[in-house]
Amino acid sequence: MPIMGKVRKNKGKRAPAKDKAKAKKPTPRQGGGLWCALTWIFKKSLKWGAVAGVWAVIVLSIAAAWYATDLPDVEKAFNPTRRPTVTLLAADGGTLMTIGDVYGAPKGLDALPKTLVQAVLATEDRRFYSHFGLDVIGLARAMVANIRAGRIVQGGSTITQQVAKNLFLTPARTVKRKVQELMLALWLEHKFSKDQILTLYLNRVYLGSGTYGVDAAAQKYFGRPVAGMSTYEAATLAGMLKGPNRYNPLSHPKRSRKRTALVLQNMVAAGHLSKRDAGAAKRGTRTKTVAARPRLGPYFADWVMEQVSDYVNPGDRDLVVKTTLDANLQALAEAGIERALARRGRAGGISEAALVTMTPWGAVRAMVGGRHYAQSQFNRATQARRQPGSAFKPFVYLAGLESGLRPETVMNDEPVAIGKWQPRNFSKTHIGPVSLKTAMAKSINTIAVKVAERAGRGRVIDIARRFGLSADFKPTPSLSLGVQEVTLLELTAAYGPFANGGAGVWAYGIVEITDSAGNVLYRRGGDGPGRVVGAPDVGAMNAMLSEVVSAGTGQGARINRPQAGKTGTSQNFRDAWFIGYTGDLVAGVWMGNDNGARMKKVTGGGAPAILWRDFMKTAHQGLPLKSLPGLGAPPVPADNDSDNGQGFWKSIVGVFGGGQS
Repeated sequence: MPIMGKVRKNKGKRAPAKDKAKAKKPTPRQGGGLWCALTWIFKKSLKWGAVAGVWAVIVLSIAAAWYATDLPDVEKAFNPTRRPTVTLLAADGGTLMTIGDVYGAPKGLDALPKTLVQAVLATEDRRFYSHFGLDVIGLARAMVANIRAGRIVQGGSTITQQVAKNLFLTPARTVKRKVQELMLALWLEHKFSKDQILTLYLNRVYLGSGTYGVDAAAQKYFGRPVAGMSTYEAATLAGMLKGPNRYNPLSHPKRSRKRTALVLQNMVAAGHLSKRDAGAAKRGTRTKTVAARPRLGPYFADWVMEQVSDYVNPGDRDLVVKTTLDANLQALAEAGIERALARRGRAGGISEAALVTMTPWGAVRAMVGGRHYAQSQFNRATQARRQPGSAFKPFVYLAGLESGLRPETVMNDEPVAIGKWQPRNFSKTHIGPVSLKTAMAKSINTIAVKVAERAGRGRVIDIARRFGLSADFKPTPSLSLGVQEVTLLELTAAYGPFANGGAGVWAYGIVEITDSAGNVLYRRGGDGPGRVVGAPDVGAMNAMLSEVVSAGTGQGARINRPQAGKTGTSQNFRDAWFIGYTGDLVAGVWMGNDNGARMKKVTGGGAPAILWRDFMKTAHQGLPLKSLPGLGAPPVPADNDSDNGQGFWKSIVGVFGGGQS
């Protein structure tokens, strides 16, 4: 009971003051006042913000350390690096072309036109001299512009960042590359002055067409040193920095002019030019860009360049390659191809042609691998393998000669059957007994088949390989009619032994290779496969192949000097050839379509023979008559046009099917 009484007595007493204060302490949720609530939020934010900041610093430090582990060697990156330059020389020593990167002479800012520096800064980095390598204002402006446009329309990279990217990094668009770019930009700003960074940029920036630096670009596009550029030209180069190929004044003149006008506007906005001066710069046609001269012999250049590494290891040396090309003959060949296709291409269903000419010993003087190099770099003279048709027959008849037959040997032109295979003549008729010489001139298929069967297909294949033909020859009955595919270059070279007296020919285009200091790294000797045919058989073959031009299917190729050759037409008129030679030159012509489509009854005695004639007639102007091996002194024609055009009209008939193969 007493205990119970005490409990009741204390029940109504107040809590101690200390406990009361503790119980009534206000919290934000209990409405302790706006100021208290804000104070509480601030403290919490400060606390967790500090924690987040610490972690951000840690994460960024780790990321920076990680990305810094494979930063390039910045010291080495300042060393000039470029692909070695290869200069191709023609046979007479004239420069054909230079292939590789071209750097101009290093120029300090004081040696550059003031307007060039102003144009670059106004267009690429207006706050270059005030930022620390990263233009925060420019980045913000670019971000807003890109958000409004819904796509990337502006960039915020500074010149320092561009130097970092161009000199040290790859163009890959990755987070890692961007972080490294920023790190290197900050390092550059710390290490070098603004003038040094800008000088480095202007001397190393890529400006299209293989040129690096403003001096090389000025020489390339305007034909003058950078110091002599006009305001308009300076604006043109500055405009190219955004897209060296897109705004190239040679390949895209209209686009370049529009971009240049924008740069001039930027210069006005930046206070470097008045509107009047900018207008004068645009009106005064202050510049004439150096016309992009078409490269002479581009197919030949590609063919030669593929072989350079076979002879020397260039390393980082500039090379000078003296070639066999005759610039005059090359220009003549290119013009001849274009003229022939313009005149006869559409009517004959011919879209492509190729021409190769060389000395009887294999030095290539001209090579055209197609109609338009800019549209197709595929070289139809060296890469296309096509059926030669009757142009293969000289090797069949040579096999016959080596097996005991003579040009005067008579065989009967009649229907022939070998198993189930029955070859037909182009004319679809037969003329009975005929000599091999006449059969060659008239390109009679049945006689060629008989000769191959008499000599043996194995012997025919052996001769073809001995003369340099690399086809995968099969000893089939149709071998004698030229069904195995060859290239124009090797087929033309295979006729060389007939022109030089019997020595095998390897077509070549390189005579000598030196470095830029003149040290000889390679010089061609007198190498070759040696004799491939005896002198008596060379004379016999020349007599037979001369008859082809004087009285046979190749009359359209007559140039009224000692010459010989053979026409060729593949199945269904897919390929048409004329391969011929004099004592000075061997030349081959092919016409057809890349997709193998049949032409409109074009034969080797038609358009190809005409092209061959036009080219060789001009190529031999001023040269004395030279006899073919084994045929004695050359006859002296009364008139170089003594055929009164008969060969021309016969060849025209051949274009539309009247001639033989």
